[in-house]
Amino acid sequence: MRIATWNVNSITARLPRLLAWLEGSGTDVLCIQETKCTEEQFPAEALRELGYESAVHATGRWNGVAVVSRVGLDDVVRGLPGGPEYEGVQEPRAVSATCGPVRVWSVYVPNGREVAHDHYGYKLRWLQALSGAVAGDAAGERPFAVMGDYNIAPTDEDVWDLAAFEGLTHVTEPERAALAALREQGLSDVVPRPLKYDRPFTYWDYRQLCFPKNRGMRIDLVYGNAAFAEAAADAYVDREERKGKGASDHAPVVVDLDIQRSP
Repeated sequence: MRIATWNVNSITARLPRLLAWLEGSGTDVLCIQETKCTEEQFPAEALRELGYESAVHATGRWNGVAVVSRVGLDDVVRGLPGGPEYEGVQEPRAVSATCGPVRVWSVYVPNGREVAHDHYGYKLRWLQALSGAVAGDAAGERPFAVMGDYNIAPTDEDVWDLAAFEGLTHVTEPERAALAALREQGLSDVVPRPLKYDRPFTYWDYRQLCFPKNRGMRIDLVYGNAAFAEAAADAYVDREERKGKGASDHAPVVVDLDIQRSP
């Protein structure tokens, strides 16, 4: 079973590449972030023609998440139970579903903007709510994963140059502590292998030739419970999909599961 997560940075702009990638990669379940569309605008019919069902939580603007599956889609929950609001709105940043033998969450963690910004505190509160919301599934025997764009680099090795991020979000101790608290629910970091270079970056800014210079970050993460981690036969960053005209600034992270290896 092949499961992946991908921040597409607008599903409308990325649709031809998304459809081609799904068809070529043999992915069974894809967690999508930053759809930048309403639920009505989501290309569910185009995905259905490829054999995928869709669970979408989106209102347009800058957020939006989805799970698409060709192995079943049940028990869908839209939104983060108990999640905080920002400026009076609970943003569409989480959706979960059961896909065959696996349950997944697709999450798009708030960016945080600047350490002194209200959005940073919102980010930390959102992660705290996420830890509580996933605790039950994380402790279960069914393979379970929280996948998506976390907007946090877990370690210093997950950024191309730590000095370039001094005083900025994505690398602060409170953010990393929030990730540690999430892992304490019974989740582990399924670290992918890079297809090129020595570090599995998943995001490269469009500016300043960051991609060809490999000035990236690993912020798209797969946090799986014991059953999921045990079943993971391989994991990699599909760096090829970041290449060329019209690419997202994120690459897909792919995990191959051998469910029979799961406890």
